[in-house]
Amino acid sequence: MIVNTLKVLSKYGLLFVDGVKYTMLLSAITVFFGAILGSLLATMRIRPTGRTVHPEDTILDTLLELLRTACFFVMRFVSTAYIEIIRGTPLLLQLYFFYFMLPEVLPFMDDKFLCISVALVFNSAAYVSEIIRAGIQAVDKGQTEAARSLGMNGRQTMLRIVLPQAVKNILPALCNEFVMVIKDTALVSMIALPDLAFQTKMIASNRASALVYIPCLAIYLVLTAVFTVIFNRLEKKFSVYE
Repeated sequence: MIVNTLKVLSKYGLLFVDGVKYTMLLSAITVFFGAILGSLLATMRIRPTGRTVHPEDTILDTLLELLRTACFFVMRFVSTAYIEIIRGTPLLLQLYFFYFMLPEVLPFMDDKFLCISVALVFNSAAYVSEIIRAGIQAVDKGQTEAARSLGMNGRQTMLRIVLPQAVKNILPALCNEFVMVIKDTALVSMIALPDLAFQTKMIASNRASALVYIPCLAIYLVLTAVFTVIFNRLEKKFSVYE
């Protein structure tokens, strides 16, 4: 079996390499843009620290504060609904949905890779948003109160006090999300995108042998193991400052 596996690697090595490149490109795009969209969704669900309405406030001040509160509840509803829909439906169905529906709604998005990338980004963002929200809310509220007592506004408090502490809570889960994305990209082979899983399936159909899946499994294992080690070191580096 080992000999046959080595023969497969020697003959189809370039196809495996191309599959790895495609998988890593798709994973990088998903994680990068998923983190951006996830951060936006997380902030939509975290109530900003507002000012208290005082009797001496003008009618305009009161209306502005009420409008600000109403906008928050609308954004939180939209964000929550989005997250629940994405987390409550299978990723494979989401891939099919974006692959077939996006070109009909937006004719310029007729590229297969673009449609699938959007689907993966939207899926990852729902999980990343919950990771970020949980990490921010895990920071002691006393930190925020202390910062506000020193005269910092909401933005300064978030950037200088809350986020630096939240990163230590968020990083391990974000690293795990990246590893999960690498494995989840195998589903795009169902739509004939030339990732590692699809290349392996094509090789298996040519050789009519299941042995070609052994190198595929090994490559996925190596990829996830390498990034796990890297992320563990990053986590330890951040833990030094605790």
